[in-house]
Amino acid sequence: MSWLETFRAGVEAVRAHRLRSALTMLGIVIGISSVILTVGLGQGAQNQVKDQISALGSNLLIVSPGSSTDSSGLRGGFGSASTLTLQDAAAIGDDSVVPDAAAVAPTTSGSVSLTAGETNWTTSVAGTTTSWLGVRARELSSGRFFTDAEVEQTANVVVLGPDTASELFSFGSPVGQTVIVDGTELTVIGVLASTGSSSSGSSEDDVAVMPIGTAKLVTGASGSSVSTIYVEAASAETLGAAYQEVQALLLNLHGVAESDADFSIATQDSLVETANSTNRTLTVLLGGIAAISLLVGGIGVMNIMLVSVTERVREIGLRKALGATPRVIRRQFLVEASVLGLAGGVLGVGLGVLGAQVLPGLIDQPVAVSVVATLGAIGTALALGIGFGVYPASRAARLTPIDALRSE
Repeated sequence: MSWLETFRAGVEAVRAHRLRSALTMLGIVIGISSVILTVGLGQGAQNQVKDQISALGSNLLIVSPGSSTDSSGLRGGFGSASTLTLQDAAAIGDDSVVPDAAAVAPTTSGSVSLTAGETNWTTSVAGTTTSWLGVRARELSSGRFFTDAEVEQTANVVVLGPDTASELFSFGSPVGQTVIVDGTELTVIGVLASTGSSSSGSSEDDVAVMPIGTAKLVTGASGSSVSTIYVEAASAETLGAAYQEVQALLLNLHGVAESDADFSIATQDSLVETANSTNRTLTVLLGGIAAISLLVGGIGVMNIMLVSVTERVREIGLRKALGATPRVIRRQFLVEASVLGLAGGVLGVGLGVLGAQVLPGLIDQPVAVSVVATLGAIGTALALGIGFGVYPASRAARLTPIDALRSE
């Protein structure tokens, strides 16, 4: 009996009991679709995190203040102290001290309520210098960014994020119009292009960017302290060198040892790795649950094949009496189990891909369909069919013709 004839016989045996075969494949379908969606959710989350962090800027170092301690001894988290200053940023920007830094953007942050006519909107404010636009890899959709002269003169100008602009101005261009912040009138000179990303729980598109002195005035901040210093390395290859140079400089300026550093430096890679470690843990956990579904599906295949062997004892005996070898009998039942596994795998992949198209609209979370995971899922389903079909096939092959023919 050729392989083609064996395959046809296996397909016919599966089709002869359509409902039973469908129920047997159901476990594999559920398991495979779960694997596709689990891996897709994990990869989608990782890609989303990578895109969001990339939106911060390219080859970026993020220098944050250390933690603070109040009078009662209660320590705040990283970034709660005021240990970074404009002088630190100026020192980092010195090419002779930090030669691998291409640009530096000191930033002070806060929250303000903007009013335009009868409309008001509360948004985050970023007070910074002219280098912020390039360091953060942002672009303008209209208007312009503020100049060095406007930064030095603490000019009353502001560049709005696209979401902020749309909330304040429903009609017409925001450029040239004014907004009021705590009694201070600011002229809108530009609108940022959208990134569609978020950072630290806030949208990168909902922001008001203004000269650092202007931001300190409207937020009530004082002194030369800043909340963050963004440092753009000259290239991806020099990012590590820039990290070492900035760290050594700040340790020297602050007069502290590395173990007592009152600041922290984060890179894009470290941020991505930290965020993705949690996603990977959840993916493994959900993948384990999906694997259990596959195991249950495999057991279902073994069960139905054992039932099939029991029902077809006389057929097996007749075929052996006509000259079929145990090898041929074993191959026939393995093909049947393989067809069940492969069909379940293909249907499961189809269901998983369909779910990947539908789920993002329901849970607002991207799902990335991996070609490798898809092919691996089909291969796994086929392996399950073969693996759990070995015992029933071997049992059928061991039947003796005389015992099989006289069974009722």
